[in-house]
Amino acid sequence: MFRSIRIDAVLIQAVIAGALSFAHLHDLAEAAGQSGWKAWAYPVSVDLLLVAAWRRLRGARRDRSAWTWFVIALVASLGANVATAGLLDLANVPAWLRILVAGWPALAFLGGTLLVHQPTDPTPPPAAAADPAPVVDRPDVADEGPEIAPAEPVPALPEAPASVPVVPPALVDHARKVATEHRTRTGTDIDTATLRARLGVPEDLAGAIVAQLA
Repeated sequence: MFRSIRIDAVLIQAVIAGALSFAHLHDLAEAAGQSGWKAWAYPVSVDLLLVAAWRRLRGARRDRSAWTWFVIALVASLGANVATAGLLDLANVPAWLRILVAGWPALAFLGGTLLVHQPTDPTPPPAAAADPAPVVDRPDVADEGPEIAPAEPVPALPEAPASVPVVPPALVDHARKVATEHRTRTGTDIDTATLRARLGVPEDLAGAIVAQLA
């Protein structure tokens, strides 16, 4: 409901603005010496050029030509509104204004022709869909040549032995003292788990130390 009321208000405002602008252009043209039907043709010419430029701008926002003619038509419309608001003596119109009014039909015709017949920026054609890969029918078994035996599997390479951690000599000497003390106390050689617990080293490093103490 509110939307319909808003649209009606906009339309009424557009009708009022268009009627006033139309009348101002007519009065200015008549004051500049264009009487009768000629005075009524001027507002039609200005409004048509304004609409043509606006339609062109809707399709191409960066069209400089459309912006130029839109501004020209807008200045003509606004200029008539301002000139007939008491700032200009319509009984004594200056010569330059008479020249502008007399030359307007040719200018409007030129602008409308350029707007209509000027080509727009061509839109790039849509990318063609890639052709599907051709499907090759599998030949019958009878047409096939001699069967090729599948290649023998390549034997797996032997895994590289794990790298032996490097044991610092100072740590070996300390471990040897710990092992001697353990043998004196228990009468048996120290094992890897006990040495690892006594030294607080990783298991692989403890194994390497035990191998060096053997």
